[in-house]
Amino acid sequence: MTTTVRFAPSPTGHIHIGNSRTALFNWLYAKKSGGTFILRFDDTDTERSRAEFADAIATDLQWLGINPDRIERQSARVESYDLAAEKLKAAGLLYPCYETPEELDRRRSRARALGRPPVYDRAGLKLTNDERAAFEAEGRRPHWRFVLPNHDGDPFVTRRTEVSWEDLCRGAQSVDLASLSDPVLIREDGTYLYTLPSIVDDIDMGVSHVIRGEDHVANTGVQIAIFEALEAKAPVFGHHNLLTTRDGEGLSKRKGALSIGSLRDAGLEPMSVASLAVLTGTSHAVEPMADLEALAEAFDLASVSRSSAKFDPEEVNGLNARLVHDMPYTAVSGRLTRLGIVGGEAFWLAVRGNCGKVADAQVYWQIVTGPVEGIVGDDDQDLIAAAREALPDGDITEETWSAWTGDLKARTGRKGKALFMPLRKALTGLEHGPDMKVLLPLIGRQSVLQRLQP
Repeated sequence: MTTTVRFAPSPTGHIHIGNSRTALFNWLYAKKSGGTFILRFDDTDTERSRAEFADAIATDLQWLGINPDRIERQSARVESYDLAAEKLKAAGLLYPCYETPEELDRRRSRARALGRPPVYDRAGLKLTNDERAAFEAEGRRPHWRFVLPNHDGDPFVTRRTEVSWEDLCRGAQSVDLASLSDPVLIREDGTYLYTLPSIVDDIDMGVSHVIRGEDHVANTGVQIAIFEALEAKAPVFGHHNLLTTRDGEGLSKRKGALSIGSLRDAGLEPMSVASLAVLTGTSHAVEPMADLEALAEAFDLASVSRSSAKFDPEEVNGLNARLVHDMPYTAVSGRLTRLGIVGGEAFWLAVRGNCGKVADAQVYWQIVTGPVEGIVGDDDQDLIAAAREALPDGDITEETWSAWTGDLKARTGRKGKALFMPLRKALTGLEHGPDMKVLLPLIGRQSVLQRLQP
């Protein structure tokens, strides 16, 4: 079977790291099996969908390394949904209902008070043509529900009806259709809810595997029933756990929590974000992967935990630093040039171990090129004067620091932190930073002497 997957965001906001988890799961699954990845915009909500959000989502995915094989838009496929709806109506499987939201709320409350599950009673199925006409004369417009196949011919006498599937993440799963209300597929205004367009698209586009969040598990039994009603085979399903913060707070596009765009703008590497998004909540250690190929090797849907995937947003900074510390100069040379850093490979290799982000190299480039406001305490004035006199002649090399401090130790009796820290602060203005052995040649002899002037 050819693998075809899809990521179907609504372009009503910016995607966050939780959304990227689903996108990456689908991308990695497709690429690992030589399959196809479809980016499918669920943009039938014309009031909230925006072209700029769709563009931003595509940009965010590309930054993560996801380049869709196809891009589809549901707004261009409404005729296909209309045909499917007419097919279901003709089969007697889609029926009009006229209750208002308030009336439905009262019915649910009454059912709960009587100790019954708040399942819709299929009152719409009992309406005569005259009763429907009377409702429409009042100005009411119907919403349309799908008749679940949870009966033996009489829809008002339901029976336990298990719909089962083998979930890629959760193993054997089943849903009892008798415990569910007939789902609304079409709103009063004639627009479609997510369910029917998604199923029609999956059928028409040959989607073989649906990999999505665990919040859709309860919907899967209903959707399998609709696939079968449309005479189509349901795809293979996989429902992964959702990312939450350490406090269990869910992520929301509306709140903009940890949006991919904000993480990119903060200077994070795409692979630090991708590694955290994919590996959190799995049996694999959360560690930075060098590229998507390496992440694909570590990726396994069967390793996804059944419990929630809690993560610390700060963890991405640690992953990012580990990636940056190992980055070769060839991977960052263009970015350093755009930052105005022209120190070459020697500079990058000297400072990368102290950079949490590539842009942090700017701090050390300023230290190398100056000006630098050194820090010299009153108790260190004599040491700095001695350092000026003891600086070895000739070009400064990586051996200079050891020879210089060795001479100063003999002259002043200082050693360890009492010797090295005053020199670092005088030359860099910082208490911490790259190894002075490699930083000193980059600063150069003239600048070193200038910074040691009283």
